[in-house]
Amino acid sequence: MKTTQELLDSLLEHKASINLASSQVKNQALAAMANQLEAQADAILAGNALDMEAAQGRISPVMQDRLLLTKERIEAMAAGIRVLIDLEDPVGLVLEEQVRQDGLRIQKRSIPFGLVGMIYESRPNVTSDAAALAIKSGNAVMLRGGKEAFHSAQAIVTALKTGLEEAGVHPGVIELVQDTSRASAQEMMTAKGKIDLLVPRGGAGLIQAVVEQATVPVIETGTGICHVYIDQDADLDMAVSIAVNAKTSRPSVCNSAEVLVVHKNIAPEFLPAFEAALEGKVELRADQEAQAFLKQSTQAGEQDFDTEFLDYIMAVKVVDDAQAAIAHINEHSTGHSEAIVTDHSETANRFTLMVDSAAVYVNASTRFTDGGEFGLGCELGISTQKMHARGPMGLREMTTYKYVVSGQGHVR
Repeated sequence: MKTTQELLDSLLEHKASINLASSQVKNQALAAMANQLEAQADAILAGNALDMEAAQGRISPVMQDRLLLTKERIEAMAAGIRVLIDLEDPVGLVLEEQVRQDGLRIQKRSIPFGLVGMIYESRPNVTSDAAALAIKSGNAVMLRGGKEAFHSAQAIVTALKTGLEEAGVHPGVIELVQDTSRASAQEMMTAKGKIDLLVPRGGAGLIQAVVEQATVPVIETGTGICHVYIDQDADLDMAVSIAVNAKTSRPSVCNSAEVLVVHKNIAPEFLPAFEAALEGKVELRADQEAQAFLKQSTQAGEQDFDTEFLDYIMAVKVVDDAQAAIAHINEHSTGHSEAIVTDHSETANRFTLMVDSAAVYVNASTRFTDGGEFGLGCELGISTQKMHARGPMGLREMTTYKYVVSGQGHVR
């Protein structure tokens, strides 16, 4: 078993083979990687079965769903890779250009970062998504998954490396860290001058640790305390449908809604209808005003409006007006995704202008904050910061740029 440092050295040795690869070579590699995921599905499922067996009694059923792989989910992973083939190569684009009066040409061109590191937890699909995005954007990638999904990730990386070899790309441009202890994460966080960009993806504790301890450049992918605000001018049926979907379609993911904010004028009608539509599936932790309209709820505690539940739990608050809803969201949000349901265009415009999150929705569920849904193929994560990348991180966010200046003997 190679150490983390040995894997890092190997990536540095071989990264040029993908940094400088043509669009054709990268697309051929992606096609072969997708094919190998499907061809080695049985081996991947066997690895996942080991992880699922170890997870019994250790993590919640909702989190086990995040870990679980099926043939259909593997096919979806392969399909996500194939989508990238048809997308524009993000490398080598002329982002800006000017020619000075003296004829000096200045171009701003997109280039790969070089070597990207990824520290993530228990979602096996992140392994293939991150690797595929790295290859298409011309980056080598160092993957450090969580111990809960190690066997799944190992089998996935084995398949992806086979695809790279078939396409004539050195398989050493993708490596999975074998050590899942904190020591390996620390090695990656402090690999200054070697790892060009580090992206953490997981719970609040992991992200905070990386942001605070890393000496390499980091893009912060935030936790998702996402809100849905039901305005007084909302269509009732639409509001119920959106709120139920945002909470229950897949509560274990970061774009599911954790907090429901309701205008006091619509609360008497909306909250009973919403509760009935949930059919008892969700524990509602409500403030005093909301409890008056709910049959089954508990009193919301101080931390309930600042918690990413990732479960069938939702905090509920009644507010006096849209401005109060905006203030509450900006105070408690993690900057991920927020939604307003309203038929009043002025209120919608004010909400989108004043709510400070990466994705803001009008009359749509927060569940759409996803690279695939945004037409990016797949994503490296959802960035909640404001520098370089914000929202779903696709191919463009995995490149940086350089200035190429061309002259004819120009001197200053």
